[in-house]
Amino acid sequence: MPRTVTVGFEGSPESRAAVEWAAREARLRALPLLLVNVWEPVPAPMGRSPMLGPSTQQGWAQHGETSVGPGARRILRDAADDVRRRHQAVDVSLEQLTGRATQELLKAAVDAELLVLGWHGRSGVAGFLVGSVGLHVAAHAERPVVLVRAGESAADEHVPDPSGAVSAEAPFRPVVVGLDAAHPDETLLRFAFEAAALRNTALRVVHDPGPPPPGHGPHAGGPHAGGPPDTAPDLGDVLGPAGTPHPLRREFPAVEVVEEASQGKAADHLVEASREASLVVVGRRVRHSPFGAHLGPVTHRVLHHAAAPVAVVAHR
Repeated sequence: MPRTVTVGFEGSPESRAAVEWAAREARLRALPLLLVNVWEPVPAPMGRSPMLGPSTQQGWAQHGETSVGPGARRILRDAADDVRRRHQAVDVSLEQLTGRATQELLKAAVDAELLVLGWHGRSGVAGFLVGSVGLHVAAHAERPVVLVRAGESAADEHVPDPSGAVSAEAPFRPVVVGLDAAHPDETLLRFAFEAAALRNTALRVVHDPGPPPPGHGPHAGGPHAGGPPDTAPDLGDVLGPAGTPHPLRREFPAVEVVEEASQGKAADHLVEASREASLVVVGRRVRHSPFGAHLGPVTHRVLHHAAAPVAVVAHR
């Protein structure tokens, strides 16, 4: 049985953008699309789910619905029907779940190629604020989780023409991946290469080259001390030096790889790169302890500030 592109739907603008992104991704991957909603009963006069937007909750309350009823199912069916009309090549199904939203979504992610969720936020200096459900799922799912902001559209992923106009028919912007150059993980890289190949676009690899070799720093006495950037020593190619390319380069020969070794805070470089990206890919190490942070500081900052959809890929 093929995996699905699974998307959480709760009626908010963020989740509607996530559904639209997931439908486009399902078409690219030639996979079925599964819409899921989680009803989480609470001991209150009106049972509601954190996987439901305020407008949806209000509509259900007007009909006196305190559990999953015809209105709840109708809203989910309407969303699925809307996707079918606009993406006729995509096989769309839906599932209504009951329980704790985070737990049910983590279960749904197990059989998914990737799980897509809306992220709740606002634009401006503060960046995007990720909802607690999405943040928890991204920090614990072992399948890739993609977070999509409200208002994201197909045109945002494509290169504008000389006049500044954008079209979903234009070439895709690059896929950006943040990489730990000291420990490049193949799971993370494979996801990024596949995403770039599906979009027929370049892969922009952003990594910190680490400290310069002894004798080559700006305060050292070596031949490059204080020299301009173009005279800096060759810090190496994390995807394989010339003549011995990384296996993923051979597997995806059509993907142009652009490596950017940038000193400074990796998160800042990734956030800046996200402004010209169709997708940003970041990693997190799998941790089975229920305590402590499960998202590293770079991934956490990128989730809060990226200007493009962000894929969080778990790796060992």
